[in-house]
Amino acid sequence: MIHKKTRTYIPADLEIKWETLEPIYKELLERPINSSDELVQWMHDRSEIEAALEEDFAWRYIRMTCDTASEQLLADFQYFATEIEPKIAPYSNDLNKKLVASDYLDQLDKDKYFVYLRGVKKALELFREENIPIQTEIQVEQQKYQSISGSLSVEIDGKEYTLEQAAVFLKGTDRTKREEVWRKITDRRLQEKEKLDELFDLLRKLRHQVAVNAGFENYRDYKFQELGRFDYTPQDCYTFHEAIELEIVPILREQAEERKKALDVGALRPWDMDVNPSGKPALKPFNNGEELIEKSIQCFRNINSYLGERLEIMKDNNLFDVESRKGKAPGGYNYPLSETGAPFIFMNSANTFRDLTTMVHEGGHAVHTFLTADLELNDFKHCPSEVAELASMSMELISMDNWGVFFDNEEDMKRAKKDQLIDVLKTLPWVAVVDQFQHWIYTNPDHSAAERSEAWLKIFEPFGANFADWSGLETAEANLWQKQLHIFEIPFYYIEYGFAQLGAIAVYKNYKENPEKALDQYLSALKLGYTKTIKEIYEAAGIQFDFSADYVKELAAFIKAEIDKL
Repeated sequence: MIHKKTRTYIPADLEIKWETLEPIYKELLERPINSSDELVQWMHDRSEIEAALEEDFAWRYIRMTCDTASEQLLADFQYFATEIEPKIAPYSNDLNKKLVASDYLDQLDKDKYFVYLRGVKKALELFREENIPIQTEIQVEQQKYQSISGSLSVEIDGKEYTLEQAAVFLKGTDRTKREEVWRKITDRRLQEKEKLDELFDLLRKLRHQVAVNAGFENYRDYKFQELGRFDYTPQDCYTFHEAIELEIVPILREQAEERKKALDVGALRPWDMDVNPSGKPALKPFNNGEELIEKSIQCFRNINSYLGERLEIMKDNNLFDVESRKGKAPGGYNYPLSETGAPFIFMNSANTFRDLTTMVHEGGHAVHTFLTADLELNDFKHCPSEVAELASMSMELISMDNWGVFFDNEEDMKRAKKDQLIDVLKTLPWVAVVDQFQHWIYTNPDHSAAERSEAWLKIFEPFGANFADWSGLETAEANLWQKQLHIFEIPFYYIEYGFAQLGAIAVYKNYKENPEKALDQYLSALKLGYTKTIKEIYEAAGIQFDFSADYVKELAAFIKAEIDKL
């Protein structure tokens, strides 16, 4: 069993309510600092209260997403969002001012604290008191997406299924059945179209106001600063989009033509994209959530004993919720528990191959959480997503040679690896579309819902539109963006998947050449947390932080060659 780290500053039994928190923040704000050692101690004490609050918030979020139908769990989450966070925000800003104004700031280890202090100074630049209530409203409103999505289900052959469970039928070999199920899922989503459009219009309006209050022309430019994107610009994102359209889309178009021939259809329709083109039944690597966890532990142990032990610890401490069920929020995540030093993995398994890749993806995040658990400051663990997703996406590929625990025969193993490598390439255009769409949304803040749909289609088409024929399904195509949780809840958190996917391919390329060295570099990079810049962390992993067309072409050629071997 694991336990929270021993507290040295705040009470072990601290109740998380403002009446008990305010005196702590006042003490930090009023405490005299008379040496660099006292400044470091002050930073450690601040880190301790922040870690405690983060873990408390984490559990509120986890419990709410595990049961979106519970009004009490929603109220517990909203209490933190409305009664705790807004009151902490001005104190945090004042503490940042105290830190930056300290006479002993220049005596701190510049190399150790550079990244942290850079972020503190940026937060000070962006802080506006008038944004606190708006950000609280955003926090509450955006959670409505999960409540709406988590309630959706369809009836198939007289039985009720969540949308994640129903999607399993799209892998079946009966084309008529696939179309029937696809239409049911799509129609159910479209029933919520207006409600989701209204929700997003409100979120877009609130986010734009936050940006204007902070002195920005639009939310895109504000969010780049808030996310601490010191290592690249919006123009670099467009460079990535262009590289993907140029180098990746043609390969996927070839793959789509092969699929069309293998399925012997005149045109690929959206319900033809998940079935295995060999005509064989869908891969079934496990039978239930418990088996998924056990096999994942063994898979990770086969790569490296340390990795397997981390998942074993999580299992022993009930830090998984993997089965899909009605009332559970959609998607999957790994949520770090800042004081415990371990994470919680949440997902919606329907016993498919995709669930296997989700588990190893979230398992990569989990390993990252453990590796950074003992870093000096809580903020050192707050890795930018370009690094966090490198951890998870690399694990998807590194783990492949050990998927034998999931498959009984070599043929299924080859199918799985080929599907995964193709999915690696398929990820890139979708990332480019979602990212470019968000650039458009927030640099055109006064758009209508109809204009938003039109913009989505205009962006989606050059990237292949998932390489399917959408004739007669235009409404469904125009509203595909509503499936993407990130657009509603975590704006602009998506390009990171693209950058990290390129990084993961490079890690895997190194791993194929020298497994031991590549794994060591990968783990060494993750141990850094966010104590170095993104570029330095990528270099520690033995790869480049690069998204030029030439680099994309090189990595695409490697993946294509690996696919051809299978």
